[in-house]
Amino acid sequence: MKKTYVTSMPNHIGSFLKASKCFSALGINITRVSYNKAVDSHTLFLDAEGTPEQLEKADAELEKIGYLQNNLPKTSIVLLEFRLPDIPGSVTNILTLIHDFNFNISYISSQENGSEYQYFKMGLYVEEFDRIADFLKEAEKLCKVRIIDYNSSEKVYDNSIFYNTYVAGLSQTMGLSENERKELLVHVNLAMQTLDEQGLSPYRTFDSISKFAELLGASKGSAFEPRISTHRISSNTEITLIEPPCGSNTIIINSNQNLLFVDCGYACYRDEMLEIYERLIPDFKNRKKSILITHADVDHCGLLPLFDEIITSSKTAACLKNEYLGNDGYREKNPLHKPYINICKKLTSYQAADPDKFVVPWDDIEVLTEPLTQIGFFDFEEFHFEVYEGKGGHLPGEIVLIDYAKHIALTGDIYINLHGLTPEQAAYNQYAPILMTSVDTDAKLCAEERKAILQRLGVGQWQIFGSHGFKKDYSVSIQ
Repeated sequence: MKKTYVTSMPNHIGSFLKASKCFSALGINITRVSYNKAVDSHTLFLDAEGTPEQLEKADAELEKIGYLQNNLPKTSIVLLEFRLPDIPGSVTNILTLIHDFNFNISYISSQENGSEYQYFKMGLYVEEFDRIADFLKEAEKLCKVRIIDYNSSEKVYDNSIFYNTYVAGLSQTMGLSENERKELLVHVNLAMQTLDEQGLSPYRTFDSISKFAELLGASKGSAFEPRISTHRISSNTEITLIEPPCGSNTIIINSNQNLLFVDCGYACYRDEMLEIYERLIPDFKNRKKSILITHADVDHCGLLPLFDEIITSSKTAACLKNEYLGNDGYREKNPLHKPYINICKKLTSYQAADPDKFVVPWDDIEVLTEPLTQIGFFDFEEFHFEVYEGKGGHLPGEIVLIDYAKHIALTGDIYINLHGLTPEQAAYNQYAPILMTSVDTDAKLCAEERKAILQRLGVGQWQIFGSHGFKKDYSVSIQ
């Protein structure tokens, strides 16, 4: 059995040795250690492996010596910029106010800039966070004050409570529970360690994670305003395209009064999407709910627990089943992608779907030799799709569906309409490549798959529905 310990150790010689002896005496093996004094001088992460009984004893021993972070005070670093007249003694009143509020200064920096003012940047160590509002009111009577975004800073202003402060901000943005916050803390550390071992500065990535969370949170509730369009295919068939600001599109095919969903977005928008489903679809709650998944990414599978039947390729079903069993999916098997995917799952409240709902209509082709390989057909009411599996350029198990009679293509993330993104979608889409190095498993192969899709479209006017952006109208003429 493995367990991650988030320990808070004294910043002096022998602290890690003391913890190591605790594990060694109990016969527990330490499988991962992460500590970076430049990032956080107290927090050390330990992955330990042992029996449940051994780990329970370790809990008690670490609690006894005060190393576990169960009862840490809710402290924070607040970064402020004070605009002060460039005259002798101008900072004295601010320092006096800080002293009166009993705040410690963890960082201070100022330099003249040739103007009438100096800008003093200060980090204040605040144990009673509620008092900062009162402090700001008093400080603004003395000078202009600006709060600096901790996460977008290029420097580490304080090295004592980075992880807890950072994760607390993410958790507050997304309304996470205490258990989710603790798990997020471990994943954030793993991201930090992965980047550090590559010799990369983590702060651009951590800033991107913060902005990613801000975009997710900014679209919750009444602010959730997806672009919704309806496309008439025949007298009995229409396709509704729902494009949320963050995450994949949801395609709803309504043919002869029967419904098929394709992909379903992030789990954190469950309530918002349910409201839309119920508004668009009469008696939605009592209807059979079938969904087809183009591939097993988090932003395509968040609402799968709502559906009665989940239609997937064999590889996608295997990936989703692994997640359900608590194992790594395809993305997590890539060490560069794993921290981001785990963070994304926590921020969006992802829950794996029950494998008993999976329907796999096509045989698995273990070795795919072409960028796109036909694996069978899929019929739904008026549609007769040919089904192609990609070689894994974006993600193993990815599928594309093409109806040659109706000139409809469902292309997932292999082919999306980049020019048809809303400004909100474009802002969201810029962060995933930064966080994961690339959204594609193999960018070159994915480009070959996109080319193969277009080569398979016959002569005529096509409607291409990708998983991000608006529908793409595409014309193929006789050469």
